[in-house]
Parts: sequence; structure tokens; C-alpha cells
Amino acid sequence: MEVNERMKKYRVRQRASGLRLVQLWVPDTRSPVFAAECRRQSALLRGDPAESEALAFIDEAAAWTDDAPR
Repeated sequence: MEVNERMKKYRVRQRASGLRLVQLWVPDTRSPVFAAECRRQSALLRGDPAESEALAFIDEAAAWTDDAPR
């Protein structure tokens, strides 16, 4: 069975189970342009008090365990 036929049958099964196909375009994180834009935006946030507060919150949330008091 060819790939096209297998994919067609797979999609029919997925639709029959109540799913629908959604395709998304996302940034190519392997691109040098993407990396440069990340560096540019990060530099803009360096020293920003709101960014420091957000990073502190993320650090605290990452350290949270299930047995911590709520």
C-alpha cells in the first residue's frame, strides 16, 4: 500500500473517531533569523523591572512541589 493511501485511510479513521485535521505554521526555531530575533528581543527586556518580576515568578513556580503548602 502506498503512503498516500495509508494516510488517506488514517485520516478517515481519525475523522470517524470525531477528530479533525488542523495544520499550523510555526516559527522555524532552527533558523538563524529566529535566533537573532530572540537575542534582539531578549536584549530589549534586559533590566526591565517587569521582566525581572516575571522571571522571579517563573523560578518560584518551577521550584514548587506537590507537597508544598498551598
